[in-house]
Amino acid sequence: MNILERMVVGTCRTVLWISTLVIFVILVCNTALRYATGASLQWANEVPELLFPWLVMSGVVLAAAHGAHITTTFLVEILPAGIQRAVATLSWLIVAGLYATLAWATANMLEIVHDERSQILNIPGSVTYACVMVGMAMLSLLALQSAVRAWLAGGPQRPVDGDAPARPVAGVHW
Repeated sequence: MNILERMVVGTCRTVLWISTLVIFVILVCNTALRYATGASLQWANEVPELLFPWLVMSGVVLAAAHGAHITTTFLVEILPAGIQRAVATLSWLIVAGLYATLAWATANMLEIVHDERSQILNIPGSVTYACVMVGMAMLSLLALQSAVRAWLAGGPQRPVDGDAPARPVAGVHW
């Protein structure tokens, strides 16, 4: 795992753990308070609503980093090695471009949603939308890195078990 992957995975793990912990503690405290006193914290519903999108987006990026998303490769695998390399590189470049476009579009929306504020804590809506922008930017960087790896995976590689055919194109790095 290179420095880019370590930074992305480390950041997402941190966001995932912090948001999960804060949501859990707030919900437990609010539930205990409700049963003990019959009252609840007014702001306790808003914080999980603000943190949950960050938790989800960090999970999406982590899943991508660990190769947990579904892929279909059977059509590419029947192509000759050189064409596989070109298709893999072009595909990753398209994916990186699409993620970058989504990040850019979300960045342009931040100004619009910034005026929407939560009722109790008065937190701007841009805080929640920023997670999409950050997540898409991270996915774009990882896809761009996959394009570079696919391009650099030139010649045939040795099979792992001796019976399996060599894979000339680098697999998904995440």
